[in-house]
Amino acid sequence: MKFRWKITLCMLSVLSLLFGAGGSLLISGFFQDSLEREKDAAFASYRMAWSALQIVNGLSSYLDEEAISQTMEQLCRQDGAAWTALRLTTVDGVVFESSPVRYPFPEDRAMPEPGACQFRVVDTGTGRHWLLLSGAVKTNGETLYLHTAHNITSLYTMRQSQQQMYLRVFAVMAALCAVLSYTVSRLLTAPLVGLSKTSRAIASGDFSSRVPVRSEDEIGAVSQDFNDMAGQMEKTVLELHQAVERQERFVGSFAHEMKTPMTSLIGYAELLQSGTLNPAEQMEAAGYVYSESKRLSNLSRKLLELLVVKEQGLPLMKVSPEDLIGELAVQLRPLLAKRRISVECRCEPGSCLLEPDLTWSLLLNLADNAQKAMERGGELRFQSEMLEDGVRVQVLDTGRGIPEEALAHLTEAFYRVDKARSRKQGGFGLGLALCQEIAALHHGSIRFENRDGVQGCCVTVELRGGRA
Repeated sequence: MKFRWKITLCMLSVLSLLFGAGGSLLISGFFQDSLEREKDAAFASYRMAWSALQIVNGLSSYLDEEAISQTMEQLCRQDGAAWTALRLTTVDGVVFESSPVRYPFPEDRAMPEPGACQFRVVDTGTGRHWLLLSGAVKTNGETLYLHTAHNITSLYTMRQSQQQMYLRVFAVMAALCAVLSYTVSRLLTAPLVGLSKTSRAIASGDFSSRVPVRSEDEIGAVSQDFNDMAGQMEKTVLELHQAVERQERFVGSFAHEMKTPMTSLIGYAELLQSGTLNPAEQMEAAGYVYSESKRLSNLSRKLLELLVVKEQGLPLMKVSPEDLIGELAVQLRPLLAKRRISVECRCEPGSCLLEPDLTWSLLLNLADNAQKAMERGGELRFQSEMLEDGVRVQVLDTGRGIPEEALAHLTEAFYRVDKARSRKQGGFGLGLALCQEIAALHHGSIRFENRDGVQGCCVTVELRGGRA
């Protein structure tokens, strides 16, 4: 059963319990009050009749049935509306009866003791109800029994009318309550329905689906939390997809990098094995075998370095970035001068915690990539700025820059912007991946961007190993 139907049934049950009990108690109370008023009126008439009998008996020393009958008849004519029927009896028989119609008076043997009276409500089975008042008294040595009958059918008719009216009102109230309860419950559970639909959409693969949040109550809070969870899950799934794509590119690039030197090695090995080459050709073939073997060795060394940097957590020591960068610039200037590339340093003095060998390898890789981008000469500049918890180093060049679509992939293993040129220059596409891992060891980051207003690229490295 749906939750909205449960709410509707609960509201109907509460209404039935409260309205039913309240209405029944109200009708019953009104009926009992009316019945008590009838009893009071009947008792007043009963006392009036006994008073008249006592007056008659006081005038005679014996029981004068004829005088009593005349007195009762006169009393009925004077106050006929006080009761519907009246009967006066003795043990020997009826002394007086106001109407020949038979009323459900009790037998004398069922009468109370003298001096007492009793009330009875009798249903004749024909839809009529009577209030009977009976009493007994001893007078002149003989017991008289007085019975009065009062028609109270109107009370029961009124109660029945009230009950019918109550049932009609209850039916209307129940219908209105059902409609209102269902409408309200549907409005309240609408966010839950949306939540269920969104859950199914996400389960089917639509991770961008979200629940509309229209309130600030508990359901709205749950919807917002669900949206936050869905957003985080979408982000995680996207990262997993990207990781799988990077892994696939890594495997493809690795296979390609291995295929080229292996093909050359096999080809030249077959030529050497054939014995058809002259000494000069043999030397040339052996040179190719050596160079390709060296290439495979460098590739394995780079992969090993990348793996080692990922696995180990090296201790950091206090180092001056200014001195480290200055020393690197001194070594690079003679080599890069042959390619008409100048090297400049603008470093802020200070010291921080670094791993000097890895930091040297990081800067050397960035410098190597920068000089490869400046085929016709240019300027390579190092800048450093001390931070509260480390140092920020920038490597700027005046080369050809980096395509925008390649900026997000530079640190992926085997990724190269210009594959043909990089392979010709001896690169494997592992240097920047290694740089990213070194920055991560220092709790830092690396960012690539093209320089604004001038040609070239700017690499920003933040190493946050601390200053103490």
